[in-house]
Amino acid sequence: MIANLMMYSRPELEDAHNNYWALIRQYLAEEGIDSPETLSQDAEEFSVWNDPELVLSQTCGMPYRTWLHGKVTLIGTPDFCIDGCPAGYYRSAIIIRANDTRKTLPEFKDACFAFNQTFSQSGYAAPYWHLKLLGFWFKNQLQVHQHIESARSVAEGRADIAAIDAVTWRLLKQYEDFADELQVLEWTEPTPALPYIAAFNAQREPTFNAVSKAIDALSSKDRALLGLKQIVYITPEAYLAIKNPDTNHPS
Repeated sequence: MIANLMMYSRPELEDAHNNYWALIRQYLAEEGIDSPETLSQDAEEFSVWNDPELVLSQTCGMPYRTWLHGKVTLIGTPDFCIDGCPAGYYRSAIIIRANDTRKTLPEFKDACFAFNQTFSQSGYAAPYWHLKLLGFWFKNQLQVHQHIESARSVAEGRADIAAIDAVTWRLLKQYEDFADELQVLEWTEPTPALPYIAAFNAQREPTFNAVSKAIDALSSKDRALLGLKQIVYITPEAYLAIKNPDTNHPS
């Protein structure tokens, strides 16, 4: 068995995530579902998502619709109370340096765009379609593999612009000094946020109920740290309806 909640993992949130998992385990046990004692937060993401004994993990919408749909159980979507978004949805902050004098996206047509992965909904797909409406996409790109490094590369001048999901952006502003060097230029349109998944043969409703009870049972401190409000169910069809970038190639 394996479980992890790695997508928004940070040292400052380790205790809160562990407390959250302990509660989920308690309620899973009440549903007759076995689970590992600890989270495997450092495990490689695709090995976790494809594990036939996956109890619970969180993936991104694009990997779900591209590779995981039909191979895993979509449990539900945590709601992080993102401004301007329905429950369980999120969007990306298109960020630039605070002292950048450019004020519109077309002025960044020839700029260097930093991104984490081509299979990231918030870091790549969302800004791709946002920019395509303006008739262009970045030819000058810097891949840095993590959202935090995308933001850092802009702050340090190695790139000019990046797209950071709203939850990560909120965490960066809380915990990273370099976030003061950045500003939001625009926001992308809301899409379904990062869903919780389990193995293909998992019990969806009992697992959903266990997570829901765990969120309700969190201390006010841990709930605030994690930014969690509730878990909602967004259908697989809603995730599959989001288009992939024309330029994306599986890696």
